[in-house]
Amino acid sequence: METKINYRALLPVLMSFIVMSFVDLVGIGVDRVSKDLSLSATNGQLICSAAFLWFLLLSVPVGILQARIGKKNMLNIGMGITAIGLLVPFIAYSFVSVLAGFALLGIGNTIVQVSANPLLVDVVPGNRVSSFLSFSQFVKAIGSMIGAPLAAFFAAQFGDWKLLFLVFGIVSILSVFWLGTIKIAERKPEGIKVTFGSAFSLLGSGFIFLMVLCIFLVVGVDVGFNSNSGQFLFKHFGIDQTAAESGRSVYFFGRMLGTFAGALLLTKISSRKFFMWTSLLGIFMLILIILSSSHFMAWVLVFLIGLAVANIFPLVFSIAVEKYPDRTNEISGLMMMAICGGAVIPLLIGKFSDMISVEAGMSVLIACMLALFGVSLYSLKK
Repeated sequence: METKINYRALLPVLMSFIVMSFVDLVGIGVDRVSKDLSLSATNGQLICSAAFLWFLLLSVPVGILQARIGKKNMLNIGMGITAIGLLVPFIAYSFVSVLAGFALLGIGNTIVQVSANPLLVDVVPGNRVSSFLSFSQFVKAIGSMIGAPLAAFFAAQFGDWKLLFLVFGIVSILSVFWLGTIKIAERKPEGIKVTFGSAFSLLGSGFIFLMVLCIFLVVGVDVGFNSNSGQFLFKHFGIDQTAAESGRSVYFFGRMLGTFAGALLLTKISSRKFFMWTSLLGIFMLILIILSSSHFMAWVLVFLIGLAVANIFPLVFSIAVEKYPDRTNEISGLMMMAICGGAVIPLLIGKFSDMISVEAGMSVLIACMLALFGVSLYSLKK
């Protein structure tokens, strides 16, 4: 078994996870655009839907196409489309152009997420896959965390928070050129032709179906908390609007440390046990933040929620690949398709917030985490 790490190939692949993080701009986008254009909670969440709907429509076709043209080529196409999507709302700013920009960002991000995870599997030793998949989420969390502070900085220094789109667009373009200069020996499954039928046939396995459902739920929790945390901290705790928007940076800081800790712990702890404990932690933290009224506890709990959610995505992916190691393209396509949970669950949260209260909206996240905990118990038995 190959144990040596090729850092020349690994680093540009890890850089693609920074580009992958740019879709988390939906959170700051919801807050800033809603404020600029006086949108309702439900209409604001359409920004999330515009970005994450494409995972449902394109993930499996992208998985099939990348089996033909290669993961690296597919990844570069995705990062290029991401760059275009980021530049659209910077050049022309209206609700329609914002939705169009985030739609392109979602298309690019769909491609990046389908391609980056299996390409990372190709450039690291087999016995380090779970650890590096968690570390890649640590890298992604760095990009996610800096969005809100950078938006605040550009607004304060230059009077235009949308400069964030320009900077991240340039980073995406540079990442395309960097990865393009690197040669990567991609593993190709022998004797298996990837088709729509072969991909969707995997859903006939109850185990894979539940793993795909887990991705739907955990991405819904992640995007839902990201896009609603600002309004929740403002309305529930009475925290100043600008400070409340920074809550997502605390959340992503928790995610960043969680993925770093996960990368270390997964060299010692079973993926399935870790999945169970981290799901349980998420349930308790979400219940506590709805019941709490302390400003100090608000920040602590936001951090701990990020810590709890951090590793569930890579854990689920590695557990599924562990069972079907020769079907990574199809599994990746199905799981990325399930990222459309980021389009559905935030809309539910916005609807419950408009109809009942912001606390009722956040309760949707608890229901999702309870389902994840149930699947984690099932995966332990299997």
